[in-house]
Amino acid sequence: MGNKNLVLVAGATGGVGQLVVSKLLERNMSVLALTRNRDKANQMFDSRVEIAVGDLRYPNTLTEVTKGATQIICCTGTTAFPSTRWDFVNIFNAQNTPQEVDAKGVKNLVEAADKNLDRFVFISSCGVLRKNNFPFNILNAFGVLDAKLEGETVIKASGLPYTIIRPARLIDGPYTSYDLNSLLKAKTDGKKAVVIGTGDTLNGETSRIDVANACVACLDYDTTINKTFEIINSGERPTKINWEQLFSQI
Repeated sequence: MGNKNLVLVAGATGGVGQLVVSKLLERNMSVLALTRNRDKANQMFDSRVEIAVGDLRYPNTLTEVTKGATQIICCTGTTAFPSTRWDFVNIFNAQNTPQEVDAKGVKNLVEAADKNLDRFVFISSCGVLRKNNFPFNILNAFGVLDAKLEGETVIKASGLPYTIIRPARLIDGPYTSYDLNSLLKAKTDGKKAVVIGTGDTLNGETSRIDVANACVACLDYDTTINKTFEIINSGERPTKINWEQLFSQI
């Protein structure tokens, strides 16, 4: 490792993570894809990124892989409600719950990060401050917003320069693509304008593509350091998104 500018993407093969990787590659940035499944990542990214095998749930798998990373973009997550992704025989012994991934896992990644890290970008969720109000209380039935907020709290207390991005309900694929060339060419942008807010007051939907764009764009602007903001889509999309203007609102 040891690249001058190396972005570690945790959850790189997920629906947002693979888009983040593609956006970084479009900018010719060096990428370290953190994944539980090397074969899946190799197939997806066609040997265009460096791959590290690790699991946020197990701190001993993170110690070495985070060395040399100058930025970390954390796109990890699991389903809000029990599903096969929870890796459970029954709900009482689930190993891949929001608490394990978005709270404990994020804490493990923060603790493993280089103390001179330039930025830690974390994808959280709208509703973390409204988790007792409808409809977020339903979304939080199994603690996904509790876990996201715990992750946010750990990041803010870490002393690392951070940016926390809270999208609303995620839309717009790809959900999983195994052809990087198709991924890079297809749906390079969302279809609606981007709206940014603070204080967890926004409601709506957010394109995964625009979440990925925001994760990468925020690295260029010091105005996003140690900031938390929500992002949704609304209205007609301009020809080009002015991220500098959007970020100035926070």
